[in-house]
Amino acid sequence: MVAAGSAAGVIHTVPDRVAVVGAGMVGLATAWFLQEAGVEVTVLDRDGVAAGASWGNAGWLTPGLATPLPEPAVLKYGVRAVLSPSSPVYVPPTASPRLLKFLTRFARNSTAGRWKTAMESLVPINRQALNAFDLLGKAGVEAETYEAKSFLAAYRTEAERSVLLEEIEQIHAAGQGIEFEAITGDDAREIEPSLSDEIGAAIRLHGQRFINPGEYVQLLADSVTARGGQIISGVVVKDIVDEIRGVRLITGDGETDPFDAVVMATGAWLNDLAREFGVRTVVQAGRGYSFSVPIAHVPAGPVYFPAQRIACTPLGDRLRVAGMMEFRKPEAKLDPRRIDAIVDAARPLLRDADLDARTFEWVGPRPCTPDGLPLIGATASPRVFAAGGHGMWGITLGPVTGQLLAETITTGRTPDELRPFNPLR
Repeated sequence: MVAAGSAAGVIHTVPDRVAVVGAGMVGLATAWFLQEAGVEVTVLDRDGVAAGASWGNAGWLTPGLATPLPEPAVLKYGVRAVLSPSSPVYVPPTASPRLLKFLTRFARNSTAGRWKTAMESLVPINRQALNAFDLLGKAGVEAETYEAKSFLAAYRTEAERSVLLEEIEQIHAAGQGIEFEAITGDDAREIEPSLSDEIGAAIRLHGQRFINPGEYVQLLADSVTARGGQIISGVVVKDIVDEIRGVRLITGDGETDPFDAVVMATGAWLNDLAREFGVRTVVQAGRGYSFSVPIAHVPAGPVYFPAQRIACTPLGDRLRVAGMMEFRKPEAKLDPRRIDAIVDAARPLLRDADLDARTFEWVGPRPCTPDGLPLIGATASPRVFAAGGHGMWGITLGPVTGQLLAETITTGRTPDELRPFNPLR
């Protein structure tokens, strides 16, 4: 390990070898940026690259819309609505005490005042999100980001649209810029013929991007291995032991040699390892569903139906349709009723989409926190770091998270952008 200067004149030791637990976007981005600083990395995952929430999500790179999940609108659903399997936000009636604890804290944070505070915390990291993707691309990561030639949020009525217009005003008030224009349904159909006659109003967003998330994360993993990193799949890390000679990982097959530091980027399973290192914030799986369908006119960019909470992304010659927020155990089986609910909601809004010719039906656990802010940084051990809890924004904020966390690990200094995301808060 190499010594380096740190805050207040304290000498910080730069780690030689770091283990990253989790091979999703956040974990692999952290590994990649650690390599930029000359660190040897080993990435371990229970299933494999992009096997969790990183594979089947909508793939949007929309820092302008990266807002806290707890918001006043969530409270309007009511108990009866969230217990319905067709609801955009679903809570099973057999909710565990742990889930009820999470939901209680989530509700407390779903106020206008707390949303504003959380939004202001996200603005600095959101501003750097796209730059981190650009940096990866310039450095040789052969994964493409696509400019959204059109990005439409579509509604049946102008009254429905007013909800997002008000939120955009609040986003601007928090200091985050996002360019947009309000347009008619006819204007929206001229831009995207895939929209049905049901659409009566829309918002066109500018300056947004999207990716094929599974493909992007796999190519990021290829870059990590090409630069000498090791990625080991099929390994369940059961415990982390921090001792004088280093940090060891206890797995189902035994234990590893000591590492100089460990990053926990395990998504919805973060609490399993982080709790013993002082991380008390509950990370709950907010599961999202998706599938792919053929469509006569593939959109030139993402299409969002906010009232139904459905996100559509063009991937090749097909359309990925994603949606729902299901608070459930991360490893629970796919619930076909949730797929049916997305289909029923999307069918009247899309033109010439064959929603009965679905492929790649998928469910993945987004890691959600009660305050809507991720957990990024050192834990009670200065050698054990958390990187997770991004909710719906792990793809958008994954690279910048890895960049800033790698800086923390190698310099001993916490960038200002990460201070609101202290895992020990």
